[in-house]
Amino acid sequence: MLPGVPIRPVDEVVAGCHLVFLTIPDDALPQLVSGLAALGTFPEGQIVVHTAGRYGTSVLAPAGPTVVPLALHPAMTFTGTPIDLSRLLECYFAVTSSDLARPLAEMLVVELGGTPLWVAEEDRGTYHLALAHGANHLVTVIAQSLQLLSAAGIPEPRDLLRPLVEAALDNALLTGDGALTGPVARGDVGTLAQHLALVAHQPAEIRTAYRALALATTRRAMAAGRLAPQLAEPILALLANGDGNADPPAHQPPEAQ
Repeated sequence: MLPGVPIRPVDEVVAGCHLVFLTIPDDALPQLVSGLAALGTFPEGQIVVHTAGRYGTSVLAPAGPTVVPLALHPAMTFTGTPIDLSRLLECYFAVTSSDLARPLAEMLVVELGGTPLWVAEEDRGTYHLALAHGANHLVTVIAQSLQLLSAAGIPEPRDLLRPLVEAALDNALLTGDGALTGPVARGDVGTLAQHLALVAHQPAEIRTAYRALALATTRRAMAAGRLAPQLAEPILALLANGDGNADPPAHQPPEAQ
């Protein structure tokens, strides 16, 4: 994607730049910064930016007091293909810096076509947790759903699932827990019992994910007032039972059993 740009050793690149972006996996960042600092690589007055969601600017402290440390994390998923460039436009960037460097950090985000969003140093971990939970785990759930649809003989599972999950995502972003539909919101313990019996024959990762998410959904539905306690109790008992064979309560219609 950068034809004609020379490839050089990392320390040479860092030493020769006034502005350097460290765009590497989160776990590798502290060691890289410490190693470069031990070599005396960071020049005085250099602007050092990292794009790790997990960290603020403290991870750049080994670079020394003469550099300007900035943490700029794009809240976006990337593929490593040219489509990523358009995704940067209007993308939010979590900005963490000193108060003095904040205008510079926000200017860099705007120059990239993004929208700066201030995140305090102590909040970076929770911020990144939220994004990973919402985006990465969403991919896992969708992939598992596609796997189950394929096992059910659905010829084009993506075409079937896309309108449903897009509507669910839009509704969730608009109303949060108010967007909840399905067997938990209805208190359909018989349907959930069937799901648990069926998922027992699926790979362990799907069994674990379905049960954990059904339990979390039940608790959130109760807390939001979407599910009455008398309907939630048999669902919680069923999920605790673990075998999907609990009898539905008497108020369920026969077809739900």
